[in-house]
Amino acid sequence: MNASADPVPGHADLPPHTPVLIGVGEVSETLDSPDYRARSEAQLAADALLAAVADTGVAPETVLAAVDAAAMTRSFEAMGFGSPLGTPTSYPWAVLRRVGASPSYVVHDALGGQTPQSLVNELCQEVADGRHALAVVFGADVTSTTRHFTRGAGAGLARPDFAEDVTGPEVDRGRGTHLVNTRHQVLHGMTNAPVQYALLEHARRHRLGLDRRTYAKQMAALLAPLSEVAAGREHAAAPTVRTAAEVETVTADNRVVADPYRRLMVARDQVNQGAACVIASVATARALGVPEERWVFLHGHASLSEQTMLARPDLSRSPATVAAVEHALDVAGACIEDVGPMDLYSCFPIAITTVTDAFDLDTDDPRRLTLTGGLPFFGGAGSNYSLHAVAEVVRRVRHEPGAIGLVGANGGQLSKYAVGVYSARPRPWVPDDSAALQAGLDAVPGVPWTEVADGPAVVESFSVEPQRDGSRTAALVCRDLAGRRFLATAADDDALLDLLADEDVEPIGRRVHVRHVDHLNRAALTRATLDRLHPVHPPRLDGEHTRIRVAVDGPVVELALLRPLLDRAAHTECDEVVSAWLADPHLRVLLLHADGPDFCQGLDPAEVGWGGTLVTPPHGVAGLTGRAVDRPVVAAVSGAVRDAGVELLLACHLVVADETATFEMTATRRGLVAEHGGLQRLREVVGRRLADDVVLTGRRLDAHEALAAGLVSRVVPAGDQLATARQLAERVCLGGGTAVRATLRMAGTASYPGRTPREVDEVAFSEDLMG
Repeated sequence: MNASADPVPGHADLPPHTPVLIGVGEVSETLDSPDYRARSEAQLAADALLAAVADTGVAPETVLAAVDAAAMTRSFEAMGFGSPLGTPTSYPWAVLRRVGASPSYVVHDALGGQTPQSLVNELCQEVADGRHALAVVFGADVTSTTRHFTRGAGAGLARPDFAEDVTGPEVDRGRGTHLVNTRHQVLHGMTNAPVQYALLEHARRHRLGLDRRTYAKQMAALLAPLSEVAAGREHAAAPTVRTAAEVETVTADNRVVADPYRRLMVARDQVNQGAACVIASVATARALGVPEERWVFLHGHASLSEQTMLARPDLSRSPATVAAVEHALDVAGACIEDVGPMDLYSCFPIAITTVTDAFDLDTDDPRRLTLTGGLPFFGGAGSNYSLHAVAEVVRRVRHEPGAIGLVGANGGQLSKYAVGVYSARPRPWVPDDSAALQAGLDAVPGVPWTEVADGPAVVESFSVEPQRDGSRTAALVCRDLAGRRFLATAADDDALLDLLADEDVEPIGRRVHVRHVDHLNRAALTRATLDRLHPVHPPRLDGEHTRIRVAVDGPVVELALLRPLLDRAAHTECDEVVSAWLADPHLRVLLLHADGPDFCQGLDPAEVGWGGTLVTPPHGVAGLTGRAVDRPVVAAVSGAVRDAGVELLLACHLVVADETATFEMTATRRGLVAEHGGLQRLREVVGRRLADDVVLTGRRLDAHEALAAGLVSRVVPAGDQLATARQLAERVCLGGGTAVRATLRMAGTASYPGRTPREVDEVAFSEDLMG
């Protein structure tokens, strides 16, 4: 026990701001229920909140009038791209208006399974600090209803419309999608949780030295007993007892969703469920007349985050998860042996075993692992599941006044973990030290990783995902010869797919070959297979082009942009031309210009975001911004130079602008960011103050302002930019080629290294001087 955290003798001695949970509630409905009403997530959450308010034992209108803070978890429907039945303009206020509450502080949290517990932790701290007197946390998911009506069914009901125009002051923390999926993962098809977790699961299996069949049996044995608990829960989505053999055996109803997972091994996302809880200060609970036997205290709490998946030292472990449980218990002055009722997040087996392995917990007794029946059987693959666990642990410790309960809530890919330790035993609030612990976790060196891989590599983990059309795709985590980790896909090499899918074969540790093609790292068993499937062609200046025009005049290559917007095809064509230019030692200068009045208006908006994800090749905008180019690039610009256009010219050495040219960075106003070096280069070129003005406010610079700031080299009369740029290119070619290249390389060095640079030796012995 932690002596500083010893509980006080009784309720009377508690500080008035001590937070206490005074009410919990749950609701649900199933498609086959006779009273099914196709309620929206706002209605389900409101019904759950009313149930939680009723659970306080005080008149609902009295409690609701005292609510001064509210927080809502984010449902799948609230993500915006999966809501065919419509959405409210404000989810939290759609709930609050239904119940008649008007808090001054309202939060709509980001996506994440950890958020129910982390919100309880957060609002308890707010109450303890005296900022709020009574807070509510609520949420719901209606994925079952949404799919039901989207597929044309309806059980005799009219298709519901969940759209509402309701607003109020709200802190919207955003979708938080970037905390679940990176763009690199999206490109490689790793957008669904089963594939993501399968990579971690196979890594654990390999660490334990288990073959795939044995591991499948262990997962089934772990999960099947949870169904016994779900069978006794009123709000479980699938209250059917399953045997380990049923969970393990692949059938039409228990298909492989992503190796090694069968459907019964993963979180069930077809649910209609809502849950809520009410938190008050001790003073408020007393003033409202809430009976003390309904009070439950948060003895311990912690919320921690893990490194991004590719940076983790060990894919099979989550130090943040373990540290969160340890710290919450420490804050509670307890140890794991003191815990009675417990609910560990169970979206996938590794979410459970990460904790049970670390604390040597007995996995044979499901009552020690779940209070609800777990995500595969109780259901709830969105954000709100753990609020049901909170509701149940509150009920359990109320009936066992000396008991200590624990809820562990996980989000992302073992990315975020929040823990609450609950008891009806009176105890003053003890703050946690999650921030200090997080700083320590963040300081652990991560594994070097890259988005672009080429050459031989070793498989570190994998998953094969069967598609409904009978095809297969595979996701791999590999290490290159330098030890850098990267993602790869194997969708077109049958030999590799067969090896990965063979349960009698261990792919981890096997050598594969990888090539970066069309924005993806593509893996095959042999280099010969890659050469056949994805042959490498030498870059050419005279390829077939639809977005650019290329001309060669002696040592100068001219590249004309035919469209003001850069799309994927334009980047690819430019990238090949730049590569061909750099590969030819006789070509000295690259001259960029546009065929139309505007040099470049930026990226094609149709290819930005979830629809296109990434429109630039590994070498950046137009194949230039991501390279260290040691040959001069000259740009002739006019008209609009916007966003990616500005980033492109910042990668050039000489820029000639005519008087019509304007320069602006509008990305932040459109919810985007200049990601191709423009932010850093703009500060270097024009200084921090002007750069921040341009980037943050969208300030537009005319040609003369750009010249004064150093953004362009020269300003010429309208229409003269190309002729002047050609003259500059000719002058550059008068210098020694080796000297020019060495000069640019030295100029690109951040600081003088204190010794003779290699470039000086190169020039000293070059043919320019010795010829």
